[in-house]
Amino acid sequence: MAVAALPRTMDALSRRAAMLRDSLRRSQGNTDGMVAILGSFDHRLSALEAAMRPTQVRTHAIRTAHENIDKTIKAADGILSQFDLARRAEATILRGPHEDLEGYLEAVDVLKGIVRFFSSNKNFKSSETILNHVNNLLAKSTLKIEEEFKQLMSTYSKPIEPDRLFDCLPKSLRPTKGDNEADGGSHPSKGLETAIYRTPTLVPPRILPLMNDIAQQLVQAGNQQSCYKIYRDSRASALEVSLRKLGVEKLSKDDVQKMQWEALEAKIGNWIHFMRIAVKLLLAGERKICDQIFDGVNFNSGHCFAELTANSVITLFSFGDAVAKSKRSPEKLFVLLDMYEVMRELQPEIDEIFEGKPCTEMREAAASLTKRLAQTAQETFTDFEEAVEKDASKTIVQDGTVHPLTSYVINYVKFLFDYQSTLKLLFQEFDNSTEAESQLAAVTTRIMQALQNNLDGKSKQYKDPALTYLFLMNNIHYMVRSVRRSEAKDILGDDWIQRHRRIVQQNANQYKRVAWAKILQTLSVQGAGSTGDLSSSGVSRATIKERFKSFNMQFEELHAKQSQWIVPDQELRESLRLAVAEVLLPAYRSFIKRFGNLVENNKNPQKYVRYSPEAVDQLLGQFFEGQQWAEQKR
Repeated sequence: MAVAALPRTMDALSRRAAMLRDSLRRSQGNTDGMVAILGSFDHRLSALEAAMRPTQVRTHAIRTAHENIDKTIKAADGILSQFDLARRAEATILRGPHEDLEGYLEAVDVLKGIVRFFSSNKNFKSSETILNHVNNLLAKSTLKIEEEFKQLMSTYSKPIEPDRLFDCLPKSLRPTKGDNEADGGSHPSKGLETAIYRTPTLVPPRILPLMNDIAQQLVQAGNQQSCYKIYRDSRASALEVSLRKLGVEKLSKDDVQKMQWEALEAKIGNWIHFMRIAVKLLLAGERKICDQIFDGVNFNSGHCFAELTANSVITLFSFGDAVAKSKRSPEKLFVLLDMYEVMRELQPEIDEIFEGKPCTEMREAAASLTKRLAQTAQETFTDFEEAVEKDASKTIVQDGTVHPLTSYVINYVKFLFDYQSTLKLLFQEFDNSTEAESQLAAVTTRIMQALQNNLDGKSKQYKDPALTYLFLMNNIHYMVRSVRRSEAKDILGDDWIQRHRRIVQQNANQYKRVAWAKILQTLSVQGAGSTGDLSSSGVSRATIKERFKSFNMQFEELHAKQSQWIVPDQELRESLRLAVAEVLLPAYRSFIKRFGNLVENNKNPQKYVRYSPEAVDQLLGQFFEGQQWAEQKR
């Protein structure tokens, strides 16, 4: 069955294959026909393109010609506009910059634009001619601008009057009306660092941009040297005259050496004041306008600023340098510290104003002066210490009071403590290894010890030992009291105070022992007579009389002498009188009580008992008042 069906299947497959072959033949015929048609189209298109090519060439040529005409018209318009600009700019240049400086500078910029235009279009026939003409105009404009710059610098480089500068100071530093000179002689008040200084207007703000434009033009035209010289000379002259009007003068070491102290002290005070004005107002103002005028200009403004300020800075520093190098003396220490203090205060501003390599010399000069002042101040310390110890003045205070040297040295030390912060900075200049406070304590201790050593020597000049001890007591007590009432207490410490208070007490005890031992011996029972009970024996009546007479004579002598002596401190004076009274009065009362009856029955008993214990007590109240000395003074 399956085999029988196979022929039929084969026939069917053969028929289908024949149909497929027939379809393929028809499709191939269609494809060949289409290719033939397309081929004919391509032939026709090629022919058409060949026919149109001449027309396309003509059209392109016309379009290019139009474009070239447009470009030529635009170029011609541009060139004509440049000629028009040149004509108008030329008129402005020929008029000069004086009437309208801003317009003149704009005209110069226009001419520079014309130069750039024709320099980039050198194929234009007349470009060389117009370039030569415009460059000639620019050369003329440069000369006129230079003249105008010189004129402006002259007009706006006038010296500043002192009153204008004083108005820029904080109120606390302005001189009072009627003062001929600035007041700067006293130690400057603390907190000046926060005071407000207003930089003066050296050149009107509206002029600065114009000067900046002119500087740009001059430098771009190659006239750097002219610009440099005009600016430097004008501003240097204005600065120097401003300082001279203020009172700044150049002085040498010899000039300083010849001055009387009062005159020198006044000049130093003024110099301190002038330094603040010069740095914070004048030099700061000069730096500001220099930076503004040459902002964005390819110009070495740092060198220019250094040169224009050089003479003024040398003049300013010369006085400080002369003082630092002049002969040292104790009274100069405080003005040296004032000068050192102001230099330290101004150093950051000096570094800022004179920043950059060209101004290195200025910064170094300021730092060198600061160091030299510190060195001289420190050497003056050492000189003072030696001078105190070796002071050989023959002055003797006859009344045993505080010696002038003591009050001078103590006041000196007190003043030192007004400069604590400055002294600490000064010590650190030379020794950072030790704390500044301990260095200050060491210096103060040495000065006080030098004074004490000198006082010991001076005390030996007295012939009366009692006055020797009274003198030492007074002077050491003055030292202790002054230290306790000043900032020196915190530096020297309680140990120093307690130790010296004991010295005061020891001298008081020594005075009491030496001055009153003899009179107390007179009142002593021992040795008054040959028997123990003189009241029942007439044998020693003469001795008792002599004792009373001796007491009277000695007491009167002591009163006459010691009422001229002085214990200036009231508390110490009362304490010393009380100490004497506590020893003398009980002994005198006891003596009168025991032996007074032996002389009471005499014809003239007051000859022996001349003073009652109350009278003695009253007279003791006159001791140490310097009465006779005071009478002589009156």
